[in-house]
Amino acid sequence: MTNVIMKTSMGDVTIELFTKEMPITAGNFLDLVDKGYYDGLHFHRVIKGFMIQGGCSNSSDPNSPRCGTGGPGYTIQDEHPDDARFTNDVGTLSMANTGRPNSGGSQFFINTNHNRFLDWWDRSTPSAHPVFAKVTDGMDIIKTIESSPTGPQDRPNTPIKIISITRSS
Repeated sequence: MTNVIMKTSMGDVTIELFTKEMPITAGNFLDLVDKGYYDGLHFHRVIKGFMIQGGCSNSSDPNSPRCGTGGPGYTIQDEHPDDARFTNDVGTLSMANTGRPNSGGSQFFINTNHNRFLDWWDRSTPSAHPVFAKVTDGMDIIKTIESSPTGPQDRPNTPIKIISITRSS
């Protein structure tokens, strides 16, 4: 079991990564964590009753018109193992993508509702987002972020920073 601590401007969140079951997606996230990729980025999309999203390389400036369009400079393969059907339940982390296959990279979202229509095996929509982690402590912080007032493009009116994400000891 691999855990990380996400320190945000609203408080700390502990996340358990599904590294054995989802080695591509969780491994990519952990590689980015180890490189400090997420440090200083902002949550660029917050939708109450749905999710909060971060991990865009263009979100170090939360007012940038490019927020939500950036990644690490590469994409990863979609990971949909039959023996790891983790649903997009409250508190789970999923890989965001452009809507096209194999287009995820660094952006992730934390579900604040049970968004089963985003499950890769649910064919009612074209969305297919692999769940690779879950919040184990700090869901109150996630709910506070989710309740933040937002403006155009679902951006928080007051920027919410990911100060750092690091492996927990």
